[in-house]
Amino acid sequence: MTKRTRANGEGSIFPYRNGYGAYTWVTTPAGLRKRKYVYGQTREIVHTKWIALTERARHEAVTTSSPTLGQYIAYWLRDVIEPNRAPLTHSTYETMCRLYIVPGLGQKRLDKLAVRDVQTWLTGLRTACQCCAQRKDAGRPEAKRRCCAVGRCCHAVLAPRSIRDLKTILRSALSNAVTEEVISKNVAALVKVPNKRTRKAKAWSSDEARAFLESAREGGDPMYAAFVLVLVLGLRKGEVLGLGWEQVDLDGAGLLIEWQVQRVRKQLLRRETKTEASDAGLPLPGICVSALRERRRRQQAQRLAAGSAWGASAAGADLVFTSAYGTPIDPRNFNRAFAARCDKASVRRITVHDARRTCATLLVDLDVHPRVIMQILRHAQFAVTMEVYAQASSPATTEALRRLGETLSQQSQGEAVPA
Repeated sequence: MTKRTRANGEGSIFPYRNGYGAYTWVTTPAGLRKRKYVYGQTREIVHTKWIALTERARHEAVTTSSPTLGQYIAYWLRDVIEPNRAPLTHSTYETMCRLYIVPGLGQKRLDKLAVRDVQTWLTGLRTACQCCAQRKDAGRPEAKRRCCAVGRCCHAVLAPRSIRDLKTILRSALSNAVTEEVISKNVAALVKVPNKRTRKAKAWSSDEARAFLESAREGGDPMYAAFVLVLVLGLRKGEVLGLGWEQVDLDGAGLLIEWQVQRVRKQLLRRETKTEASDAGLPLPGICVSALRERRRRQQAQRLAAGSAWGASAAGADLVFTSAYGTPIDPRNFNRAFAARCDKASVRRITVHDARRTCATLLVDLDVHPRVIMQILRHAQFAVTMEVYAQASSPATTEALRRLGETLSQQSQGEAVPA
């Protein structure tokens, strides 16, 4: 007499190795009918899993095999992120995945990845020296090794911002896996990371901004007009460097923001601004018009001096800000030029992005109407602009900025500036 291995209603449960196994027929996301197996140490455990799987198969597609996280990340970067996101975004995601996510969690099966796995990994990154983990110091020439490779750990742990970024990237990848019905739950959305701390603003006062601009003008700084656009119009670094003469109307005192320059893996790319909200037509105060006229004269002189050595700008565009040989300016070099001018002007060193915060106060000093300031700053609510507008600076600074604009206007009618 044959011994029964299945009770009534248990379905295809069978002895398997040191426990039991079972299967049921499911429909995969590709529309195919396949067997899906579950396993456990006891018949009761397998029966419970089998019932849950059967119920799930009645309502949704079920995958019969699961890739590792590393395999899915490779597919996600190649087929989802690269074709649909900005080149810099893809480059950043690829770097973070290659250096941290894949080495830490890449061998985990996607359907077996648990909240605890992700939480333990992220917590460990907060204390693990990445110089040691990635053997950065060991990769340097022996004469230049200075820390981990010679027994002096530098404790180069990841910053809280990087930890949050890693969670965001992993959550995005797993969210795509849920959408594609590869997994049923996004475990990265459930982990805890350090709270974001609000950084205090480091904007200049109007006096500091005036001193900076006067120093750049009197010193003949080739980036003077770019500094004016950052401080007076609040343009981003990439927007300034991506500005073409076809977007500038000096006679009509306006410009159009449509492009930006970004550095992506040793390449300078001129591409559209990040969002439609970033695109805007802006009025040009007098100080901006004068500075751009001076910039155009200087560039024309440089073009004549360079002759056949004059290079093509990014994507063939006629950029406003180029090197002495017509090539696009690297954003990192712009950062260096800004920092160097801070030192020469004897003002506090701040970043280019922080300099944008000074924009509203300077516009107030130039007697620009609040509604125009709202347009320039791209504020959604007028109340926000008014709060900034109310913070006017000293009459002396206001008058000094006016004189600065008048001086530039007078210079724009003079001789061409030498290269």
